[in-house]
Amino acid sequence: MIIGIDLGGMSAKGALLVGDQLKGKSRVETSASDTAEQTALAIASLVLQTAEKANKQLDDIQAIGIGAPGVVDSEHGIIVSWTNFGWKNVRLAALVEKFTGKKTFLLNDANAAALGEAEYGAGKRFSDSVLLTLGTGIGSGIILGGKLFEGFRSAGAEIGHVVIHRDGELCSCGRKGCFERYASASALIRFTRESMRDEPNSALWKYAPTAERVDGRTVFLALKEGDPVAQRVLDRYVAELGEGIVNVANALRPQAVILGGGISAEGDTLLLPLRNYVYPRLYVSTEYAPFEICCAALGNDAGLYGAAAYAFSAL
Repeated sequence: MIIGIDLGGMSAKGALLVGDQLKGKSRVETSASDTAEQTALAIASLVLQTAEKANKQLDDIQAIGIGAPGVVDSEHGIIVSWTNFGWKNVRLAALVEKFTGKKTFLLNDANAAALGEAEYGAGKRFSDSVLLTLGTGIGSGIILGGKLFEGFRSAGAEIGHVVIHRDGELCSCGRKGCFERYASASALIRFTRESMRDEPNSALWKYAPTAERVDGRTVFLALKEGDPVAQRVLDRYVAELGEGIVNVANALRPQAVILGGGISAEGDTLLLPLRNYVYPRLYVSTEYAPFEICCAALGNDAGLYGAAAYAFSAL
């Protein structure tokens, strides 16, 4: 039996993978003020809680898989860089092994989510898929031939930092015009706020009385009232997201791009215009090489599934 861990900046979640079900879901707090050793101890505590909650003993656990933020050297179990915690070259897998006595495997959290969707969620039908998680930025993971593609030294699959506007908006990575600056949930919120400033009579104001209250759902709520300003915001966002997806399709030609994050819950309201934008612009037609754009199925559990699946395959 394998325990999957999804490590975040404020908490770490854990669950035991039994067949295709997650058992004993548990959570512990994490903090940037903690040392790497303290975080590893918290993860060890999480492992114990998860096992107990699933009515298992620690001896029943074969291994631990951890999906972690930042640049991760999965081969050696090292977090090379995690900006939010200020970590550099932290051997997290070895620390967790030290405190649990269990073989521990580490991978990037976006890669874990992609693997989870590929093996247990929306990607089960495909041998080749790309997950794009639309959040503060854009997390991404690539599955090719049924296997996770991480690039040399696990440094690849950073689709959010492919430039789609040369000399465009400044990105947190230091470059300008990155995909995530235009197609993340944060970008949609920014587009919405800009339009609200210019259109004081828009229905957008009904759902966000102040600019600070705009979120990823605001434009979709106003769309239900037929608000033309909301429609223009969505059209702009779809074009930006669509350009990035066309680039992914032309470079890799997976069978599917799977969208995750809160925005993906909007379903066909997002998917239908996105498909209409993407399909005519593909270099190779969908008649020859079918290509789907769909929504993720596992929600916040994708990383737990993927981390456990990664550890299982690595044993």
